[in-house]
Formats: sequence, C-alpha cells, structure tokens
Amino acid sequence: MLKMMTFFQGLPGQQTVPGVLDFPRSSQKLPSTSEGESETSMSEASSEDLVPPLEAKAAPESNKDQLTKQKKKRPKGLANMFSVFTKGRKKGPPSSAQPEGEPESQPESSRPLPTVEELKAALERGRLEAAGPLLALERELQAAAARGGESAEELVRRQSKVEALYALLRDQVLGLLRRPLDVAPERLRQALAVLAEQEREDRRAAEAEAAGPGASALVSARPRRWLQLWRRGVAQAAEERLCARPAAGAEGRSEAERVFLHMGRTMKEDLEAVVERLKPLFPADVDVVAAYAESYHEHFAAQLAAMAQFELCERDTYMLLVWVQNLYPNDIINSPKLAGELQRVRLGSLLPPRQIRLLEATFLSNEVASVRELMARALQLESQRWAQDVAPQRLDGHCHSELAIDIIQIISQGQAKAESITLDLGMQIKHMLLLELAAFLRSYQRAFDDFLERCRQLRNYRGNVIANINNCLSLRTSMEQKWQNPQDLPGHLLDPLSELKSRGFDALLQRLFGDLKPLFKKFTQTRWAAPEQTLEEILSTVADRLPEFSELLDCFREELVEVVHLHLVKEYITRLSKRSLVLKTVEQQQQLAGHILANGDAIQRFCAQNGSSATWLHHALPKLAEIIRLQDPSAIKIEVATYATWYPDFSKGHLSAILSIKGNLSSGDVKSIRSILDVSMGAHQSSKPLFSLIKVG
Repeated sequence: MLKMMTFFQGLPGQQTVPGVLDFPRSSQKLPSTSEGESETSMSEASSEDLVPPLEAKAAPESNKDQLTKQKKKRPKGLANMFSVFTKGRKKGPPSSAQPEGEPESQPESSRPLPTVEELKAALERGRLEAAGPLLALERELQAAAARGGESAEELVRRQSKVEALYALLRDQVLGLLRRPLDVAPERLRQALAVLAEQEREDRRAAEAEAAGPGASALVSARPRRWLQLWRRGVAQAAEERLCARPAAGAEGRSEAERVFLHMGRTMKEDLEAVVERLKPLFPADVDVVAAYAESYHEHFAAQLAAMAQFELCERDTYMLLVWVQNLYPNDIINSPKLAGELQRVRLGSLLPPRQIRLLEATFLSNEVASVRELMARALQLESQRWAQDVAPQRLDGHCHSELAIDIIQIISQGQAKAESITLDLGMQIKHMLLLELAAFLRSYQRAFDDFLERCRQLRNYRGNVIANINNCLSLRTSMEQKWQNPQDLPGHLLDPLSELKSRGFDALLQRLFGDLKPLFKKFTQTRWAAPEQTLEEILSTVADRLPEFSELLDCFREELVEVVHLHLVKEYITRLSKRSLVLKTVEQQQQLAGHILANGDAIQRFCAQNGSSATWLHHALPKLAEIIRLQDPSAIKIEVATYATWYPDFSKGHLSAILSIKGNLSSGDVKSIRSILDVSMGAHQSSKPLFSLIKVG
C-alpha cells in the first residue's frame, strides 16, 4: 500500500519544527461584528471625555489645575489599581485574574473603579487583568441604567466607552489565541480564563433576557460570542496554513500532488501539536482538538470537492482517490498520535460516497484502458524484434524474452495502484485485468502464428520460437497466482498459451519428424524383417537432434520429449495398421509380437531417460503385441476390452487393422472380437488422445 510517509519524506527543503503550528504572524485583527464600532468608540474614548462621568462632575470645567491635582492623587501603578478587583470582592463572579480561595482583605466599595483611561492604557499594554474591572464597569453601567436618574445620552456615551474597551480586550484575547503556540502557557491560560468568563457572562445575560427584558436606554451588547469568533479565527488560520504555497522540489510530482501533499503534511503536524501542546491548556468544554480538526477537515474537503468538479486527468483522479480513501483516513485520522482524539471527533470522509463511486468507476476505466494500451505496445515492440531477426537474450542457458516480464509488471502495477486506494478496489480490478490479460494472450497467439508462417528462413527463427515458448511458464504462473482459486481459473483464459506452446513445438519438431518419416516407412517396406535395426536408427536420429532443444526451460523440454514419445508410438502403430502384413501361422504372429514388445520397451526406456513422463503410453505397444500373440478369441476379447479402457479412442477400424495381421482368424471370430467395443468399459483416468491421431485405410 502506498503510504503517506513516503510522500512526506519526498519533500526536500520543507523543514518544520515538530509540534509547532506556524500560524500567520500578521497583526491583522480577527473579523468581528463590532470592529467598526470599536474604531469609532475608541476615537471618542481616547479624548478628555474618557474621564468617568462621576469624576467629571466633581471637577469644575474652569479649574484645570485643580483637576490636574486630583488626577495626581489617584493610586499609582496598575498593581494598586487592580488590587480592588482581586481582593475583597463581594458581588458578581470572580474575575479571570482572581485566584480562587484568596482571602478577602477589604470590601469592594472601599476602592473606586479605575477610570476608562486607565483601563484603556492597561489593555493597550496587554494587561488582561483589566478584564475583571471592565466587567465590573459594565455591570455598574447596567445597574445605573436600571436605577434611572441619568440621561439616555449620558448612558449611551458611557456604554460606547465600555464597548470600545471590550473591543480592545477582545483583540488582545483573540490575538493571543490566534497564535497559541507562540504564547507562554500562563499567558495562554489567562486569555482562556477571560474567554471563559465572557462566555459565562453571555449565558447570564441570555438568562436575564429570557426572564423578562426591562426597559433601558442601553443597547444590548451581549451575547458577544467571543468563543464563536475564536472558532472563526481557527478556521481562518487553518485556511491560511493549508493554502500556503507548497515548498518547491519533489520532482516528478504534479502541481496537484504537491498541493495535497502539503495540506496533508501540514494538517497532520499541526493537529499533533494541538493534541500535545494545546489540549492540556484549554478547558475541556472548549474542545480545542475538535475545533482545529473540524476546521482543517472542512478546508481539506472543500479543496478536494472543488478539484473533483473538473475533468481530471488519469493521474489526478488516482491521486484524489488515494487521498480520500487511503492516506487521509489511514495516515492522518488514524495515525498513532491522532487516532484516539480524531475518532472521537468523527470527521467523516472528504468526499460524499456517490462522488467517490464515480471517481472509482473513472479510475477503473482509465486504468484498464492504460493496461490494455501498454500491453499492446509491448507486443508490438516484441513482434518488431522477431521480424528484424534480433536474437533473443540468453538467461541461465535458456532463450529469454522480456515480453512476459513486461506484461506481468503492467498487470501487477495496475492492480497495485487499485489496492493502494482500497483492497476492495484491488479485488474489482483484478478480475478486469485478468480478462484483459486473456484478450492480450489471444493477440499474442495470433502475432506468434504470423511469425511462424512468415519468418521461417530467418537465422534466429528457432531461438525466438524457443523464447516465446518459455514465456508461457511465467504468464501461466502469473494468472494462476492472481486467481483466488487456481483450480477455478476458466480454461479458456489459458487456451491461447496452450495453443502457442503447441504451435511452437510443431515448428521446432517439424524438421525432426520429417527426417523420421522415411525411417518409419522401412517397417512396411521390409515387411518387418529387421524391426530392431530400424528402430535403433530412428532412436539414434532423435538422440542426435535433442540437443537442439536444450535452450527450452526444463519443464518445456520434458513436454517436448513427451511429444516426441507420442510421435514415435503413433507412427509405429500407424505402420502396424497398414494392412500390408498378414501372418497365418502362430509362430509368425508370436515372433512379430516379440519384436513389437521389444521395440515398445526400447522406445519407453529412451524417452524416459530423456525426460518424458508420458507413462500413459507404456501399454500402447505391449498390449497390441499381446493381442497379436493370443490365439483364443475369448482371450483376445478380454485383452481388447482392457486395451479400450487405457485408450478409449481405440475404434473398431483400428482393431480391424490389427486383427488383419492375424491371418488365421475367421471372419466370425473377427466380428465377435470387434463387438466387444460396443460395450463401454469406461476410460482410464490418465487416458489421452492416441488413436484419434492415427488414420486407418
């Protein structure tokens, strides 16, 4: 199976620090529903009217010096200012900066709230402790609105200042959470505490609103939905990370392959950093892993869906399926560091099932067509080498052709590509490729037949014939191995190989069999006067020619010797069946039977010594010799019946030709003996065609 790590390691030059989320370093603020309001309100809050209304009333407008003295008397330092909100609070929830269980030192009313200007300065310096006083300021404003006594204009002015401060706080908090791995853990916890406090306040405000909204000049500013804004920021960060331009390099990969490799690698490394470094810091109810995983998944899926809308080339169709069906679920979602977390999130598939099925159908069609084209091209090149009289290669003393290796590799690579997507797809394409292989073998057989007819005079004719016969072993073995149960392999798929081998044997043996023909004629020409000498000459001729077949693979050389063995037995019986020899005495018949028995034994020994395993031919000549030797018609019947079980194609015509040698049999005896073949005795398990190859006149 194609593994994602292979892709990952194939990107030279793209180095990342393990576990670091390289979020964008831009200072651009996250989009929110109140950014416009933030800019307008803070332009107001940064002027002199940032002074809270109560203090502004205590200082006459005409006496600026006195106002300056009053400002100098205020507590100096943020630590003193925020101590009001970290000690002795009796009302409202604890602020994000207040440690739980800290003893109360003095009542909240004993110290004044910090001014808007002081809170603004603190927030601009990133002091998140200002969140608590700001929340108190917000509640004090709500209480003032509920009590009445202030004009609507004054309340709105004060609220605009509060909202401007919240905009500053929001940008500080979400800015830290936007690049969480760049932030010190304690600082991150502080930002998360503020976020959690704002979520609680949103819920409290929603509950109060549900209980019955009261009339107020204030516009409801809650829920602020900072958690939602944070999630939106996570989605934006995921998009920026995944859309970053992939590193150069990875030669041989298409642009789409580099893009998806970059996205997969980035997503895996970033989520591992989230699990290892952020999950321990984030509250469980925020589910930081799910937030990042879902954002990355959605963008990844959107990229694939967009790509799938176009007409894809074969390579990109395959790449898309590999990512959707293999690399993404196996090497990212179920990777060792992420499996436990992401299985809980249940991200699902990158593409819907229907679209996946369409892509798979396209892939199968493309791949089968590609395999067909590659095999046809390989056969064309091989045929050109035959016609150009190029000598075959020699491998371990045998004639060798690369055609079988090329075809097996083409088939195997097609199946491996499908299996790299899913094993089920591999099973689907296996049967399709086997059918394509069978079609190729028929084309191969036709091309080979044409070569046998047209190229007999070429110098390397016999070597190329042997090389093509040797190809049959690799191709047959490949088909049997790829079939789930070799015994179930339809025979017709292998028929072209059997035919090719048979035609090759015929071409190799044509000259030998031509040389043997006049030698076999000597049996009848001499009326079987010296059959031992004639057979010895025949076997000597065969022995002289056998080295010509040494470049066949051993298994095929043995098969070829079996063909020679069958030819010798067949031609011998053909000569016995010529009806040219009639022996009327028992002595003559017994003498001929002895010659046949000795000749049969010599043929059997010679062929066995040279590799023939055609044991089914052992009885062909000895049993005929016994029929000729016997004189009792009943005994002959028994022998004929036994002979017919070994050679079911032994017909009455063949029997009549043999019985014609026995000149002392009456026509009634011949007819009675022939009738035994009317009764089927069954066929021996190892029987093969023999007498069907022998014509009798």
